[in-house]
Amino acid sequence: MSEDTRSETYAELASTGPYGVRPGHALITMVEPHPGHEHAYNRWYEDDHYYAGAMAMPWMFAGRRWVATRALQELRAPEKSAVAEPVTAGCYLSTYWITDGRYDDHMKWTVAINKRLNRDGRVHHDRTHVFTSFQDHEATVYRDGTAGPRDFHALDHPYAGLVLQVIDTEGPERRAELLERLCSRELPRRLAGSPTAMVTVFRPTPLPGDRMTYVKQVEGVDTRLTLLWFLERDPRDCWADHFADLAAVGDAAGGVAGEWGGGRVELLAPFIPTVPGTDRYVDELR
Repeated sequence: MSEDTRSETYAELASTGPYGVRPGHALITMVEPHPGHEHAYNRWYEDDHYYAGAMAMPWMFAGRRWVATRALQELRAPEKSAVAEPVTAGCYLSTYWITDGRYDDHMKWTVAINKRLNRDGRVHHDRTHVFTSFQDHEATVYRDGTAGPRDFHALDHPYAGLVLQVIDTEGPERRAELLERLCSRELPRRLAGSPTAMVTVFRPTPLPGDRMTYVKQVEGVDTRLTLLWFLERDPRDCWADHFADLAAVGDAAGGVAGEWGGGRVELLAPFIPTVPGTDRYVDELR
């Protein structure tokens, strides 16, 4: 007989509370495997952690892994980033959607299960969390209006690439102004006729005090916005035409992040999707 799974408790928890499909929250985590451990890290994450440490959890309803080969890493900006040091750090990115209104419920589970996984020797420690945070959804801007996939489809739809953009502002009021400007003017203008189908906009939330010690506390909780650009083309094929000017902003005077839309671009990083169950691209990271 298996261990008691408290089935009655599961039924009670599922019978109340929000259960829509809107991605009200996200986990966005960019990780750098230590040199020489790239293959082992990829197999651990794909074969175990993606499921046991993420998709098997309550209210985490979609996920996708992305990878930055060395060629993609070299497209990143700015040269001096407040997010990644060096800016090429973080060759794997994982993105997950969490049901709107279920953040607290999910966090209690994820802290508990990750402590258990660590205790049971199921955590790969030869890696560095470059940019890891849970984030609240602020907006989604679509290129084609109501046509095409919605944001809740985004991690299941076969998009050809993703661009992670992190923008810092001077304070909460400036962030609110930037969000309004991005959604009403900047993003619709840039999306028109572009290979980007949608941009999701998030703001980071602090990690709980009982988080795993190898994950540092989130920075920029009151000042930062995180944008995910979902591309219908490989970012290498459209970087020059659609992102190079943003990269130039990021590399403004002296390598210091420049202004775009009223905020400082601190990271602009392209990725392509991994191929689940394979080690494709592992030999292209360095």
